[in-house]
Amino acid sequence: MAYDSAATKERILTAAAAEFAAHGVAGARVDRIAATAKANKRAIYDYFGDKKALFAAVLEQLMTDLAQAVPPGDEKDLGTYAGALFDYHRAHPETLRLLLWEALEMGEDPVPDEQARTQHYLDKISAAEQAAATDNSDPKALLFFTLGLVGWSLAMPQLRRMILGPDYTLDKMRASISSAVQALADAPSDSTE
Repeated sequence: MAYDSAATKERILTAAAAEFAAHGVAGARVDRIAATAKANKRAIYDYFGDKKALFAAVLEQLMTDLAQAVPPGDEKDLGTYAGALFDYHRAHPETLRLLLWEALEMGEDPVPDEQARTQHYLDKISAAEQAAATDNSDPKALLFFTLGLVGWSLAMPQLRRMILGPDYTLDKMRASISSAVQALADAPSDSTE
């Protein structure tokens, strides 16, 4: 049977996503990634470079998957977009976990593929401009608040449980977030000029 480098790379990325989601960059171990991927460590270094480069490749792949699943400009309104984003992160919790690890470990430093990721968010801002009900709305702030409402609600299950109660379902949370985001988009600006 011939060696399949594409399949090996895919197994490595899948194993690395799970390892990084569980342990972050600092705590992840290339030995565990190699064992899970049924690949040797040398293949990891040959294909991806060091551990940080592998993390960047994993995050780039997951962000590409997210962008394809919830594309810019596809939403009819920001509430619908928030619901789709919530659904995606609920089904793929490793993506949000990796973004949190990235924030913890990189802080204010530039992140992997920052220029392309910034362009993706600029596309989302353009969609937010079209979805906003008033010309006074700040589409950048609307997008940031939308991402925050979706991400925070899934990233902090303990706070969600303590504040909203253990019976507050994720389906109810999704509906509440969609409504809140739409209300933000529909609200007239009270800034005076």
